[in-house]
Amino acid sequence: MRIIGPGRAGRSLALAMTEVGWDVADIVGRGGPLASAAQGVDVLVVATGDDAVATVAGSVDQVDTTLVVHLSGSLGLDVLAPHKRRASMHPLMTLPDPYTGKGRLLSGIAFAADGDPAVAQVIAALGGETLNVDPADRALYHATAAIASNHLVALAGQVERLAASIGVPLHAYLALMAASLENVELAGSAARALTGPAARGDLNTIARHLAALPAGEVDTYKAMAREAMRLAGRDPNLLEDTQ
Repeated sequence: MRIIGPGRAGRSLALAMTEVGWDVADIVGRGGPLASAAQGVDVLVVATGDDAVATVAGSVDQVDTTLVVHLSGSLGLDVLAPHKRRASMHPLMTLPDPYTGKGRLLSGIAFAADGDPAVAQVIAALGGETLNVDPADRALYHATAAIASNHLVALAGQVERLAASIGVPLHAYLALMAASLENVELAGSAARALTGPAARGDLNTIARHLAALPAGEVDTYKAMAREAMRLAGRDPNLLEDTQ
């Protein structure tokens, strides 16, 4: 295997594949020998940012026997043209640094796969689960991943700001957030795990929350309260008259 892209994803994958006994030839960085990157390896992974995948893949000389793979969650296989054997495998996981990323890639996570069936062997070597996502659904699949990861962190940012304003340590709320996610897993459904005033339709408590919140935090709270009420099967429009 050879990897193009020495970022967090590329280096995480290199460490993980080495850990399970694969020979990772090298990681090609910016200005490296792209043209010959597919030569002498069975698998070439393009681990660059999404905007660069097509340009990088197009700079690599075609080797018919080499499987060329990208790690993007939102892109199709067309960006790997003109390579004959093409595939994608997107790890449904956040990789904050290479060593943490290595451990997460080896923890049995899911990978959204498409293209040449041989990519399943790479995923199997990592001990991962293969998700077969229709190419037409790739953008929606990746949007869902962004909600699951990035939007959750953005909500944690609101928690952090509000906690700091009243002198409560963030970790106290993080324990609550972790337990709430665990509840979703245990219940098998977000709706069954939901608790709190929006789930109960307790508009009086929500009104007290809104009165206490700084003005810049109100819109986010109301948006999520509406979603919680919808999840609970309640009319979210009832919040419109709540101040």
